[in-house]
Amino acid sequence: MEEHEEMNEHENRLGTIATAANRWLVIAIVVLLGVAGVALGYGYRQQMLVGHLTAQQTVADSTISQMQGQLNAVTSKLNDVTAAQAQAQAQAQAQAQADAAKQADKKSSAGTAHAGARRATVTDKRYKQLQSQLAEQQKELKDTQDLVAKNRADLEGNISSTRDELNGSIAKTHEELVVLEKRGERSYTEFDLMKAKQFQRVGPVTLSLRRADTKHKNYDIEMIVDDNQMGKKKVNLYEPIWIHTENDSQPVQIVVNRIDKNLIHGYVSAPKYKPSELATSGAASTLTPVAAHVQANGSSQTQPTTNQPQQ
Repeated sequence: MEEHEEMNEHENRLGTIATAANRWLVIAIVVLLGVAGVALGYGYRQQMLVGHLTAQQTVADSTISQMQGQLNAVTSKLNDVTAAQAQAQAQAQAQAQADAAKQADKKSSAGTAHAGARRATVTDKRYKQLQSQLAEQQKELKDTQDLVAKNRADLEGNISSTRDELNGSIAKTHEELVVLEKRGERSYTEFDLMKAKQFQRVGPVTLSLRRADTKHKNYDIEMIVDDNQMGKKKVNLYEPIWIHTENDSQPVQIVVNRIDKNLIHGYVSAPKYKPSELATSGAASTLTPVAAHVQANGSSQTQPTTNQPQQ
């Protein structure tokens, strides 16, 4: 009887051990599935970010190519007008010299004074006509040069503005950051971040500096975005970090413009309005595309804002 009870107790122990092992196996599988889900979500987010930046760069390159083509066409027209003006001036000088030589020869001949005077009058008229044509061509050349200079300045301004609008402007100093903020399109928050394991809230993101290399001008940083922690290593000075958040229609930008020992200074740029605010106010239906705004006005103009970046 005792031997039978010992066998039952031994079997119960084995059953308990097997149940515990199965439970830990199930927990391990659930944890692995959770980690795989987080990894897939992060990879998908990064793929969307790369696609967005690639599309922006394609639009910028196309716009710049069109403007460069217009500039080349105007330059070609100026070269043609300059060549025509030089040719006309050479012809006028050659004709004047030939007429002067003929007039001198005829004046030296006896008995041809009257005929020489009449021919000299005809030569003077031709010379005056050539001078008039030359003056008119010079005026046309000057007008064309002024137009080319104006178009060149406008195109260069448009190209610079298009690059800024489509690729994002980078402020290297506090003064440049104030200029960006006055455009009124995005909000800017400056920060000073010390090397520490603790995180510091800056605008829509939370940051923690892990390394600052003053010699090579790069740094390592950890970020918390939408409750997800991520890191970037060896980020260079002025190199923008683009982050897509769940509540913003456009990516958030992080730029560091000064690297000191165990300290970095920079700013966080975020869209001023959320998609829900745009939908509520109806502003989404009245926004002007960047390319159309640039072509219509020649440059990007926005209303200034009175907010100053945080020190």
